[in-house]
Amino acid sequence: MTDRTSPPMLNRLRAVEWMGDWDFAFGHVMSRRILLREYMRRAALWAEVYSAESEWPFFDVTQYVDPDFHLPPQFAAKLEEYLSHVPSGAVRRTCAGAVRMAELQTHYPDAVPDLPDLYEPLVLFYERGGEFVRDNAGFLDLTGVLFRPGTLRGHLGAPSLSTLSDTVLDAVDAEGRISYYTTADGQGPLLRRRELRDGQRDELFSRDLQWEPTDRIPGSKEEAKGAGLVELDEIAAANLIGVILSNTSR
Repeated sequence: MTDRTSPPMLNRLRAVEWMGDWDFAFGHVMSRRILLREYMRRAALWAEVYSAESEWPFFDVTQYVDPDFHLPPQFAAKLEEYLSHVPSGAVRRTCAGAVRMAELQTHYPDAVPDLPDLYEPLVLFYERGGEFVRDNAGFLDLTGVLFRPGTLRGHLGAPSLSTLSDTVLDAVDAEGRISYYTTADGQGPLLRRRELRDGQRDELFSRDLQWEPTDRIPGSKEEAKGAGLVELDEIAAANLIGVILSNTSR
């Protein structure tokens, strides 16, 4: 139930199932991976601006943006009580940062720099399947896939995710090992090949915003290249879905 006396961001986080339905998290593993990539990129930008590189990637940036900012006592108490039930230190820090930054931006918008919203990709990540877990090799387990955090500098040069639309995020979630293709000019259509245990599925993302069967992908990657198709990274594919969505809604 929504607590109308609590900050809206805290209410969103309260609805997260941290260790909930494994199938739900696994079903969103592809979108969770691109959301985490986008969070890492944004966190690198914020850390660089505020000389907080040593805190990257999972940190509460509000202490750098405005060291004098504090939540009202009643909100601070509710946040602390909630954080006592959050599973790990990295997740707790970012949840605290998301609530504090949302309140700072609401009440003191001039204090917040013109940078992409830091925490929204990560909050969406949490909403689509709960926590991440670090393993002993330095990877993050996203429930269904391992993610290597990389370096801050590497993420500074990473391509951005142009939209956080639910339609786009839902469209990238699918079973199997996925390869994306489009024409060499990058204007579409967007094609994907899913390699599954029982075979493969070739699909096209239509203007109806659905994946439909297609025969437009040749048998091998070399043949696809020879046919004028280029392979896309998952972020580029999500951005192309965003373009198709934008063109369709006009």
